[in-house]
Amino acid sequence: MARNTEMTHSKMLVVGKDVVADGVVAVRLADPDGRTIPAWEPGSHIDVIIDESTVRHYSLCGDIEDDTSLTVAVLREEGGRGGSRWIHDSLQVGDLIGAAGPRNNFVFEQTQTYLFVAGGIGITPLVPMMRAAEEAGAQWRLLYGGRTRASMAFADDLADEYAGRVELRPQDEYGILDLATALDDVPAGTHVYCCGPEPLLQAIESECRKRPELTLHVERFVAKEKPADAVDTTFEVELVESGTTITVDANESVLDAVLRSGVDTPFSCREGTCGTCEVAVVDGVPDHRDSVLTEDEQAENDCMMICVSRSCTAKLTLDL
Repeated sequence: MARNTEMTHSKMLVVGKDVVADGVVAVRLADPDGRTIPAWEPGSHIDVIIDESTVRHYSLCGDIEDDTSLTVAVLREEGGRGGSRWIHDSLQVGDLIGAAGPRNNFVFEQTQTYLFVAGGIGITPLVPMMRAAEEAGAQWRLLYGGRTRASMAFADDLADEYAGRVELRPQDEYGILDLATALDDVPAGTHVYCCGPEPLLQAIESECRKRPELTLHVERFVAKEKPADAVDTTFEVELVESGTTITVDANESVLDAVLRSGVDTPFSCREGTCGTCEVAVVDGVPDHRDSVLTEDEQAENDCMMICVSRSCTAKLTLDL
């Protein structure tokens, strides 16, 4: 299950910055020399490189046909690690910022019927998907929740553009999203795409387990919590291409051990959410702790995210 594509790293020029909801700004990026931007597909994200130690990935929410700019929407998170606050408070039109991508771990699959479910800023990767579904002539609906109507980015524009297909359900007016009813109202074979806070994702995963006739796709912006019964032990990793075997200590990640050995490999979030550090598994059984692979993809054990995942066996063999 190798979905990685070659990443491009470049400086991007900030050509637009607009408030699109309470606490949300849309930032538009272009090539500083006027060249076309990399092609991308619905569900893609880019890494925004704020400094050497601060990298954040944001879903692309602009027009996929626009080859002059990329647009991301950023929620201000007061309790975060500072990246979103810097974008809100310090980043200005005319600034240059590092970026990498696009990359797609939330692939939009062609089918006849879709249900899109968004919670807050989770609307961002779904906007291009809705456009693609509309252009393909598919049947689709959007169930969109947020704290308040004013906090829901693009809400009014989506309701106007897709009248009759968009259900706006701010929590202060309607309470939590009625997932069970929404899922009961779609036909068998529907693909459900959901992005939002962890409680929403856990709830829809639970509901979809009861409905095997539906296909669920989720994207997480934050890492899953470490399993309560997880025990970190020492294990060995054989690096096939490098011809070396290294020891991963209980208090370090596979990624850290690989880098310590002098082997260069791409990485970004270090949380198991972006997919940058995906590596093919040649032998052994990974202990998957990422938020990128689905349960079925994890069960294949043919790749792993080495920034967070570990090993269920005494030795892993990786294609590095």
